[in-house]
Amino acid sequence: MTRRVVTGLVIVGVSVLGMAISIGAAEHGGQEHGGTATAPTAAKEHGGTTQEHGGQVVKAEPSAEQIRQTIQSYVQGTVRKKGAFPIKDPATRTTRNLEFVQVHDRVGKTGSLYYSCTDMRDKKTGDLLDLDFDVKATGEKLRVVDQRIHKVGGKARYTYDEHDNRIPLSSTSRESKRGEERAY
Repeated sequence: MTRRVVTGLVIVGVSVLGMAISIGAAEHGGQEHGGTATAPTAAKEHGGTTQEHGGQVVKAEPSAEQIRQTIQSYVQGTVRKKGAFPIKDPATRTTRNLEFVQVHDRVGKTGSLYYSCTDMRDKKTGDLLDLDFDVKATGEKLRVVDQRIHKVGGKARYTYDEHDNRIPLSSTSRESKRGEERAY
């Protein structure tokens, strides 16, 4: 009888974990990016490493919050220095000066890079832009290594294939719908 109770607890624990994973993956269910469907783990034990029963030390991944904070700090630091966040717009061949709105909740990983998106507003035109940011973890340091305009006014400029290659969309691309954002 005790054995059944313990087994029942394990099953419940697995079910709850399974629900948490599927809820997180469903937030952006579209196929715009072929990266992982779950956010990095937040395990930060034993000074940045995790240690299992066998004594083997494994480096912990940065948390989703650390990735988001790295992107936000990068953007806000640039705005402090330059008065705006400048980014070259390849479609218009102009530099847009943006103001920060927010970093999206979801964070993903493709290869060795973590990524998330931000909402930014063009200070001149008022356009709302979605920028993709790539973050690299080197040791315990996180740094932004790339950023690009993904959407302007809700219209995507590119999507991703299953190998994370960017695929440009035509200039008449349709407006994206919720769930079609970069899948994490």
